[in-house]
Amino acid sequence: MSLNDTLSNTLSSILNSEKVGKSECSIPQSSKLIKEVLNLMKNNEYIGEFNDIEGTNGQKIKVQLMGRVNKCGSIKPRFSVRKDNFEKYEKRFLPAKNFGILIVSTQKGIMTHLEAIEKGLGGRLLAYCY
Repeated sequence: MSLNDTLSNTLSSILNSEKVGKSECSIPQSSKLIKEVLNLMKNNEYIGEFNDIEGTNGQKIKVQLMGRVNKCGSIKPRFSVRKDNFEKYEKRFLPAKNFGILIVSTQKGIMTHLEAIEKGLGGRLLAYCY
């Protein structure tokens, strides 16, 4: 499987495995970005632990699922967001106020939209999860 957007593939794999009711999911590619996004999802208790596995053709990631993801996906195009403009995208990608997270790439690293608002940062939208 070698499509262009690895983050999108990762989130699709997680969502599909979650819908089928699996307890874990294997992701065929690994990158810093994917690990950061998975880390944020773990910290917000959407997924369990994840770890690298050395496969025959490079790194794979095994993710423990907890049955808490209703929907997740990458955001294309990666919209730029100002620090005081997150509400518009919350309405667009999340089902209700204070429900779910937007994952944002800022100059201070990758974080949730809530952390970005708290720190007064804008950035580019990468993904959403609820």
